[in-house]
Amino acid sequence: MTDLSMAKAAQATLDVAAIRRDFPILDQKVNGKSLVYLDNGASAQKPQAVLEAMDRYYREMHSNVHRGAHTLGDRATTAFEGARETVREFLNAASTREIVWTRGTTEAINMVANGLTGRLGAGDEILISHMEHHANIVPWQMLAERTGATLKVIAVTPQGELDLESFGQQLSERTRILALTHVSNVLGTVNPVAELVAKAKAAGALTLLDGAQAVPHYRPDVQALGCDFYVFSSHKIFGPTGIGVLYGREQLLEDLPPYQFGGEMIERVTFEKTTWNTLPYKFEAGTPPIAEAVGLGAAIDYLNGLDRQAIEAAEQALLEKANTLVDSVPGMSVIGTAAHKVPVMSFKVDGLHPSDIGTLLDQQGIAIRTGHHCAMPLMDFYGVPGTARASFAFYNTLEEVEQLFSALQKVQRLFV
Repeated sequence: MTDLSMAKAAQATLDVAAIRRDFPILDQKVNGKSLVYLDNGASAQKPQAVLEAMDRYYREMHSNVHRGAHTLGDRATTAFEGARETVREFLNAASTREIVWTRGTTEAINMVANGLTGRLGAGDEILISHMEHHANIVPWQMLAERTGATLKVIAVTPQGELDLESFGQQLSERTRILALTHVSNVLGTVNPVAELVAKAKAAGALTLLDGAQAVPHYRPDVQALGCDFYVFSSHKIFGPTGIGVLYGREQLLEDLPPYQFGGEMIERVTFEKTTWNTLPYKFEAGTPPIAEAVGLGAAIDYLNGLDRQAIEAAEQALLEKANTLVDSVPGMSVIGTAAHKVPVMSFKVDGLHPSDIGTLLDQQGIAIRTGHHCAMPLMDFYGVPGTARASFAFYNTLEEVEQLFSALQKVQRLFV
């Protein structure tokens, strides 16, 4: 069977046509062309099930949670905590006490970095990688500045994989924290995080994994991964914006100080002393994102109703199709050619600025991402100001991949 035949078979197994009907936003025209949405790495679209769940919450049960002595409060609390259980099961966390609602991946990382301030001092080291998103660089930079610790960086190879020799050289008995992306948002690289977490733990370090780009494609098992913290954002996994998740091992969360103060995280207040609520509420100050939690739960339920192996096969088929078409655009080169990738393709085309590529593709109805992708150190490594990035999801089709490359050929002809 040819690669194209295998790709078509993978797509047919998933029934992409039926899935696309679940995503109403895809059925529209942009600049007179049928929308081809290839910016899923930035924010994925939402299935009808998510939209309906959030609408139903506001129409039938809206109330604050945990405090209302009435039916709507009970309904809202049940839906809100039900979503927490859905996330717990999705991550295979040991308890819902280990699932903290945040505003997103960025806040979750900041929450952990802030909480670990008292554990570090001069001579300690924080280990990250060269492929991190700014959200997994800057909080650790600031932690190092506050504590006198040193920030160490794992190198990447030209192919866009972590340099494991560099990891071995950087990891030491002084390493207190390993903070690593599970999947690179620029390169699509899937890192061997279980292996690296095990080595870091053996050295006595705490470990945090940024799962923002992993969860749309894989179902992470935090107990199998062995990490101390795992973070992700709802809007990457087909849920609403404005909410994310911090998983933390229960004892670690018990030991961390709260990040913000007031509202739900309070147990008792006097003018002399305030005590904190139990986990996970100790970290959830104020009125929480209730409808957003319901929407995230619905997004995970939707994914659970699909064949995850078929999703992975279909997405890999899209990436393989794209790889076969790169040579059809003279001067096009892919940034990041790791052996194990999610369906993300960052690229440049000789003589074309990424922003021009994005603008001209948009005129043809094709949405991609351009720029530094919140990964400036990685752009510096590759010696480019930015890239164009097409990121695929399971609702994309082989025909859309072909449309992307046909449109790139047209863009190139405009500048020849």
